[in-house]
Amino acid sequence: MIQSNKTYTLEEAYRKLEHYCAYQERCHQEVRLKLRAMHMIPEAIDLVVVHLLNHDFLNETRFAKSFVRGKFKFKAWGRNRLTFELKKKGISKYNINEALKQINEEEYLTYFNDLAEKRLGLIRETQLIKKRKKFIDYFLYRGWESHLVYDKARELIT
Repeated sequence: MIQSNKTYTLEEAYRKLEHYCAYQERCHQEVRLKLRAMHMIPEAIDLVVVHLLNHDFLNETRFAKSFVRGKFKFKAWGRNRLTFELKKKGISKYNINEALKQINEEEYLTYFNDLAEKRLGLIRETQLIKKRKKFIDYFLYRGWESHLVYDKARELIT
């Protein structure tokens, strides 16, 4: 792989990062990593981040809400996994809670129950204990609350 030694002016960095943030919601951490990869100095990184914030290209609340919506709907992640992944990206506790509030409790439980029924049909294990373990591991890995998972496993796998 060829190492790029291209240097960017502040204006070029503004445009490049504006496009980067307009394409998809980004968090501060992703933007800073991109700027470091562009070999920008720390002072320039701060200037670019401030520019992006002032022009509403970068908004952590909007990012958190978008992240939660997407990962809940398309990857079937539960609240625990969503919280963990957002913390890993350096999102504040307040923004995490605001993002999780948009998931309706009734919708959350309905989605979980439908997913559990579908998943049970996909498990081809014949031994009851192994079947229950596969079911439980699947949902715990995806961050669903343990009390929901264990109750559903008891209900469906007997």
